[in-house]
Amino acid sequence: MIVGLEGKIERKEPTLLHINVNGIIYEVFVSLNCSSKITKNEVKLFVTHIIREDAQNLYGFVDINEKKLFDTVIKINGVGPKVGLAICSTFTPSSFSQIVSSNDISMLKRVPGIGPKGASRILVELSGFVIDFNEHDANSSNASLEASLALETLGFKKDIVSNILKSCTSTTTSELVKEALKKLQK
Repeated sequence: MIVGLEGKIERKEPTLLHINVNGIIYEVFVSLNCSSKITKNEVKLFVTHIIREDAQNLYGFVDINEKKLFDTVIKINGVGPKVGLAICSTFTPSSFSQIVSSNDISMLKRVPGIGPKGASRILVELSGFVIDFNEHDANSSNASLEASLALETLGFKKDIVSNILKSCTSTTTSELVKEALKKLQK
């Protein structure tokens, strides 16, 4: 399994790179966002290697968060690597996270290859997940997810809970729940 490549760019197109790694040239598909970040002739990419019956394809990312986004969306039924790259080309990981948390179907329909049914399916599959692509905020993300689940168990609506938790400043689950309950009672 190939998980990364470092080498010299032999050919660059908007969504395709040929990377020479010690004499072996790899074809790597990239998003438009990734392609625009590559300004030098040398490149280091995080790679998702997808093996199919008829092909082995490499999908490269300069940003590890974009790779996480791609890996997350291609697990959804009906979303393949092409649509995954289209999502990565259209949105940054943080803007996609915002779209999922706000359940914004109209923004997701802007992605080529995603219609209304596909957009709603993606949002349904990702609902309940707190998509946080910042590694240093992983603990606060877990606390936020746990607090969200606790508040929903108490009977509060998911959209109200997510809006309240965005305005909370606490970092632990119990503090977040207490702070959110105070705000919900107002």
